[in-house]
Amino acid sequence: MGSCKVQNDKQTKSVLVHGPIIVGAGPSGLAVSACLSQQGLPSLILERSDCLASLWKHRTYDRLKLHLPKQFCELPLFGFPENFPKYPTKRQFIAYIESYASHFKIQPKFKQAVQTALFDHASGFWRVQTQDSEYISKWLVVATGENAEPVFPDVVGLDKFNGHVLHTSKYKSGSEFKNQKVLVIGCGNSGMEVSLDLCRHNAIPHMVARNSVHVLPREIFGFSTFGIAMALLRWFPLRLVDKILLLMANITLGNTDQLGLRRPKTGPIELKNITGKTPVLDVGALSQIKSGKIKVVGGVKEITKNGARFTDGQEKEIDAIILATGYKSNVPTWLKECDFFTKDGMPKTPFPNGWKGENGLYTVGFTRRGLQGTALDADKIAQDISEQWRKIKDLNNNNNNNYTSNSPSYPT
Repeated sequence: MGSCKVQNDKQTKSVLVHGPIIVGAGPSGLAVSACLSQQGLPSLILERSDCLASLWKHRTYDRLKLHLPKQFCELPLFGFPENFPKYPTKRQFIAYIESYASHFKIQPKFKQAVQTALFDHASGFWRVQTQDSEYISKWLVVATGENAEPVFPDVVGLDKFNGHVLHTSKYKSGSEFKNQKVLVIGCGNSGMEVSLDLCRHNAIPHMVARNSVHVLPREIFGFSTFGIAMALLRWFPLRLVDKILLLMANITLGNTDQLGLRRPKTGPIELKNITGKTPVLDVGALSQIKSGKIKVVGGVKEITKNGARFTDGQEKEIDAIILATGYKSNVPTWLKECDFFTKDGMPKTPFPNGWKGENGLYTVGFTRRGLQGTALDADKIAQDISEQWRKIKDLNNNNNNNYTSNSPSYPT
């Protein structure tokens, strides 16, 4: 935790932070704090919830496992325990996050929901306002990531449905849907896994596949598909690697178009890099689709009181609806007067250069490349701030500054 100076007045409490302010105590925020600590620099994490990695703790389903092998999901400077399986469970990943924070002595300030963050051009400092305090620093690290808020689609008639409707952020287990017909809107990784979980709890899932989607095997001949792709990209062009992956997928999974899962024309890796849309890594849902236990349906035209009408003319009775429609960034709601982000809350500058803005602004967790992208950016951010810190320290020493020798000057 960064060292602070507190100034009180009648209206609010001002906290001068000696080090960067990091917004978000998920894996991205912790990674930056750890890398700064390695450089000998303090930082202060502000977190709106009451725990680390709140998305993982409170907004994920029980059966969730990492989609990639653990070596591709490690945060900087501290790996997974050797006894963890190849694909750690949700609980194991949370335990890893907690051990990570403990190892680097990271102590976020919880229940500090950032309402506004604004760069003060007059003083040259960032002013970050929460519900009860104003935090001031030369640097601001936006670590709220791509998945801060659930996305709720605009579906005609959804408000008239008599059954249970929930987003996957509230879904825990299929046990509460036993023997129910459940409409799962979305066919990404969450939609596929929730449908599989429902199937294993004797529910009857109908999965909406309105858009095209790439489905790849999680492993090919015992090797991680992602690992194979990363190895091939060292030697071959991206589009050739995409063709190789799709050839392997067709051999192992068959033609998914025949199952109602149309493949995009753009290859899986290229599409991920351009749009952020992640290919589905199959963990068993496809076999249930082939057996008919998971039913694939087209786009929803309208939700009725007791079911749904589809764009192909079909109509089905439904007991519950689960929205597997993903998440979005919430940066535009609190970061003010800053044109570094798009209206969707993503950096305008694409990877690998989207980690640094102007006036001491940094971003982490927006690379659309998972935890590997987070690790890369966290290290860059820490090195960049460390260089500035040393310059300010040298300048202070040369000017015989009266502040603490290892801290930059702050306004009064």
